[in-house]
Amino acid sequence: MTIELLRLYHTLRYLKPIQIFGRAWHRLYHPKPDLSPAPNIAAIKGTWIHPIVKPVSLIKPNLFSFLNKEGTAVSKDDWNDPNQEKLWLYNLHYFDDLNAENAYDRNEWHRDLINRWIDENPPGKGNGWEPYPLSLRVVNLIKWALAGNELDEKAIQKLAVQIRYLDRKIEYHLLGNHLFANAKALLFAGLFFEGGDAAIWYKKGMGVLAAELIEQVMADGGHFERSPMYHSIILEDLLDLINVHQAYQKKVPESWKESAKKMLHWLAVMSHPDGEISLFNDAAFGIAPNYGKLVAYAERLGLQTYEIRLQRLTRLDATGYLRLQTDDAVAFLDVAPIGPDYLPGHGHADTLNFELSLFGSRVIVDSGTSCYGTSPERLRQRGTTSHNTVTINNENSSEVWSGFRVARRAYPIDLKIEEQRDAVLVSCGHDGYKRLSGSPVHYRHWQLENNKIAITDSIAGLFDNAVGRFYFHPEVEMRLEKEGYVLGEMADGKHFTMRINGGNCKLIDANWHPEFGVSIANKCLEVVFIGPECSMVITW
Repeated sequence: MTIELLRLYHTLRYLKPIQIFGRAWHRLYHPKPDLSPAPNIAAIKGTWIHPIVKPVSLIKPNLFSFLNKEGTAVSKDDWNDPNQEKLWLYNLHYFDDLNAENAYDRNEWHRDLINRWIDENPPGKGNGWEPYPLSLRVVNLIKWALAGNELDEKAIQKLAVQIRYLDRKIEYHLLGNHLFANAKALLFAGLFFEGGDAAIWYKKGMGVLAAELIEQVMADGGHFERSPMYHSIILEDLLDLINVHQAYQKKVPESWKESAKKMLHWLAVMSHPDGEISLFNDAAFGIAPNYGKLVAYAERLGLQTYEIRLQRLTRLDATGYLRLQTDDAVAFLDVAPIGPDYLPGHGHADTLNFELSLFGSRVIVDSGTSCYGTSPERLRQRGTTSHNTVTINNENSSEVWSGFRVARRAYPIDLKIEEQRDAVLVSCGHDGYKRLSGSPVHYRHWQLENNKIAITDSIAGLFDNAVGRFYFHPEVEMRLEKEGYVLGEMADGKHFTMRINGGNCKLIDANWHPEFGVSIANKCLEVVFIGPECSMVITW
């Protein structure tokens, strides 16, 4: 069997049958758009609470800024411009700006945009009619209407056409956050309209959401794709659904409220002292609201949130993350699987990765995510060399490939956690490299005390070479004082030191990607193992 076929086999064998057959169905089935008149709009009985505002993306009429990149949409062809990245075009079709900061000031621009989209995007054709952007746009249009803006007869009729189309193109082949977004759109439409069609959309949306909430929100409150960014997106979706149900005085399932509270707790645990998320797996700032905005939204909706009291050790056992902290340090440890076996597309080859904040500021950072697609840069960012962990024989710990594919993947093993009087000790291994000659297994041990953290990496089995990497925040200045001794200076003048034993180290130029479309120069410490064990002690 060729390498390519072996990789494909190890990718497909984890999938559910609905993903395999559903993909074929989704590509071949193109429902004829139903252009019949729209149902009547239902009267709102309660109060629509203002949701979280989005960043401004409509800069001028026909000038947009998405993913830190500006572009225009002047002609009909620009909606599907092959020279633009797919994700940028998706954002163009989302219509997030309808509910962005100071949206009322751009009301006429928004009306023109809605009419242009209708005229230039014929039903069933182009990026805007793919189920995911369609779902987000439907919700944004209804939110815009609930905020007091009037959709004209033409817009309402085309809104109904979109919902009917979505109803027959649900993304069962993708599952995960896409399916959640589809269900959300059906529920919004089922409440916004009235009559038989609306009741069908609502019932279908409730059926999908009931199953997906159980599947996607794990026992510790974390989203099952193990991305803090997607976790925040799903949490906002859930709060929006609570909001629209209360606005129409429709009973809100208690399971939604409890899930929202658990998800808020998980997000609080996985947020750095600066208030923003840790960047494990596909994650970036600026895409989803942070914990502060989400908890404020929950409170506006009347949810009884509880005070988050973070201890020296906080375990998120279901998703596989740990938070360790002292007065001056917070460390986030990734002892998680790459994601659900059947849905690892947003996972990175980063098992036993970690992040560290000192004195409230990030010091050791995950490299982040700046792009999707299938480019070499996308593959590099998903690879093990872009994370604070160990690469063996120049291979990835999980076989990431293409833009969102994973073949053989690492599983955490032998997790041990111990709390002592003055320290927290965590040790864990993973089997991702056992596929290599010599069957090597990487083990990592963390020990956090009041003024230091020690990281010891060891490799059981045979291997040719091993390299540990540690990426630093761009505002941290690093100096290699002498072999095995590194000094770091933070932006506020505070210092920390790193002592390395069992490896040869050097500082190299690297890049941090905290947002899509952003690359900021930083430093990476590369440590080449001399033997099977290498340790580093950081003191401050």
